[in-house]
Amino acid sequence: MNTKLFKAVLSALLAVLVSTTANSQVKKTAFNISPLLDAYNVSWDSPGPTSSQSMPIGNGDIGLNVWVEPNGDLCFFIGKTDAWGAASATEKNNWIKDGGILMKLGKVRVSLSPTPLTQGATFTQVLKLHNSEILVKEGDTQLRVWVDANNPVIRVESKSTKPVSVKVTLDNWRAGNGDIIMANQANKIAWYHQNPKDADIHLQGIMFGGIIKGKGLVTKDDTTLQSKASLTQLISVYPLTTKDITTNEWLTQLNKKIIQIDALPLEQTRLAHQQWWDKFWHRSWIFIKGDEAAAKNTQGYILQRYITACAGRGAYPIKFNGSIFVVDNPQYKQNRKIISIDADYREWGGQYWFQNTRPMYWPRLMAGDFDEMLPLFKMYAKILPDNAAQVKKYYNHGGAYFQETQPFWGGLPYMGPEVKENWTAHYFTPILELSMMMLDYYEYTGDKKFAKETLLPIASAAVEFFDNHFGRDAQGKLLLDPDNSIEMFWKAHNPAPDIAGLHAVVGRLITLPAGIVDEKERANWKRFYDELPPLPVGDKDGKQVLLPYTGPQTVKGHNLENPELYAIYPFRIYGLGRPDLDLAKNTFEVRKFKDKGCWIQDPIQAAMLGLSDVAKVYVSYNFARKEPTLKFPAFWATGHDYAPDEDNGGNGENGLQEMLMQINGKKIMLLPAWPKEWGDTEFKLNAPFNTTVQGRVKDGKLIDLVVTPASRKADIIDMSK
Repeated sequence: MNTKLFKAVLSALLAVLVSTTANSQVKKTAFNISPLLDAYNVSWDSPGPTSSQSMPIGNGDIGLNVWVEPNGDLCFFIGKTDAWGAASATEKNNWIKDGGILMKLGKVRVSLSPTPLTQGATFTQVLKLHNSEILVKEGDTQLRVWVDANNPVIRVESKSTKPVSVKVTLDNWRAGNGDIIMANQANKIAWYHQNPKDADIHLQGIMFGGIIKGKGLVTKDDTTLQSKASLTQLISVYPLTTKDITTNEWLTQLNKKIIQIDALPLEQTRLAHQQWWDKFWHRSWIFIKGDEAAAKNTQGYILQRYITACAGRGAYPIKFNGSIFVVDNPQYKQNRKIISIDADYREWGGQYWFQNTRPMYWPRLMAGDFDEMLPLFKMYAKILPDNAAQVKKYYNHGGAYFQETQPFWGGLPYMGPEVKENWTAHYFTPILELSMMMLDYYEYTGDKKFAKETLLPIASAAVEFFDNHFGRDAQGKLLLDPDNSIEMFWKAHNPAPDIAGLHAVVGRLITLPAGIVDEKERANWKRFYDELPPLPVGDKDGKQVLLPYTGPQTVKGHNLENPELYAIYPFRIYGLGRPDLDLAKNTFEVRKFKDKGCWIQDPIQAAMLGLSDVAKVYVSYNFARKEPTLKFPAFWATGHDYAPDEDNGGNGENGLQEMLMQINGKKIMLLPAWPKEWGDTEFKLNAPFNTTVQGRVKDGKLIDLVVTPASRKADIIDMSK
């Protein structure tokens, strides 16, 4: 963090902090978050030259990578959460072929004439977080780029002191390869991509593209619009994804949507857009003042939350391997050779890997970004019936589970006990962790409709599957065998993650209120809960520790994971305020793998155990781990995934939140793993039962505490004491 930014942060904090009686319940005026956020705006004073030097912006479904080339051309890729393309029939990599390809809709270029940058004009490009807009200044000409938070439209507004003409071009690298440029569209550019007829049945019929238009823009050719010289210009891009309709129907549907959007006054939509983002930023915040790591972690937390919001309200969940913000890579290494790949490519393909998808979603709870969790829940809810039917077909019993690795339409292969072990064959954990997350969502929001229609069908299917799929041992306890201990130990005996997950999930299901749960089902869950085996425990260096599975520890390991620590996170059997904390600490201390970044869970587990020094090191590593080939400070390094790595930022968010606040039943523990050197902090976080907790940390002490509703203040435990 440079000195200039550090001073800006300090100034912003001083502008909004109000002295009050320590630890008192005070009534505050509206919190002015704008000066604090402004200190973390991303500002550049030199153009591109390529998409590697792009900034992200989006409305939750439509996302842009925005950059300026040295000649002054403004360029942006358009991504969309439902732009699922199909791999070619000859593609041999199943990671790519089997899951579809989350593609770009295209690339747009905006050229100015005369071009200020070629005449020696100054340049700035700023991502303004509070209003979610990118401002580009080339001399006396300003370009404002924003994606309407409430409508599916991209806006580019130009404003200059002298008349400037604008040219808009669709740069399409897939023309003739699935993309169609529509001819003879009067004063519009229209294009679409249509998947081939030999694509997977779930990808067939998907069509995505858009229309570019603007008052005063006239057709130069099928991919170019040109304006006369003027002081202002508005360029609008209207994306659309559909399925199983004709080209004409797609065009008709899009034109109707354009008419609806254009009927809204621009200033009114811009104001509504800014209001949406203002409300978003007021849901929660963490601003830390202290050492350089404090400022860097604040920046990383804010920018990762912003990136997630830009892609988190679409039709499908966020892709861990780049979200909708992957870019061209002309120096990609493949088989020891350097090749050039385009912005449609991503390592690990189009499938969803649950372990890699969850890091972006757990932090949404304390952040209060509940709307961003719904695409994840909806995808799995939609998958459930077909997966249940396959379980019935394969094993002749009820219930369901989700594969660790699966396309957005789900599906299960047969995985009987005789099937050869592999990474994710006998791996049934994801449905348990998803149920845990859904239970939290219900606890935070109190949404009974969600509980009945989404949570219970999935969690009940999980319990039914484990109850019926596995036998019992001589003591009548559930016998999970064969069952992977995540990807680490294949075909293990009673793996710890599944035992912890069952204890946590079934135990919570039993306590759901009568209006949610049928009493007959509750009784069945109690019976099953009594049949659960204990977590495996052993001895190491004279201390008791948790084990990754039950029995002799002879199963070969295949990954870099510590399955025994799932009992801490995500299943919270152990942690601060819970029994046997020393057992959990011993286990964490002797863990075999201590890697940092990416999908590594250590920052979260360290915080949950109150290990502030360890948590600080890990979280700080995550938020300093920028991809060196990309300019944006929160485009995280590839690690085990693909840049920008969303796992890295999500786990950084989660770890930082858990350092500041932890939940144990109705109890809210504040500063459970907070470093003393991060003494001055502004925060607001969400807690279960529609609760928000707002306060300050000063000199290591909690002050200015505001708990809403006030009745929940009785549940606060100030760990700084």
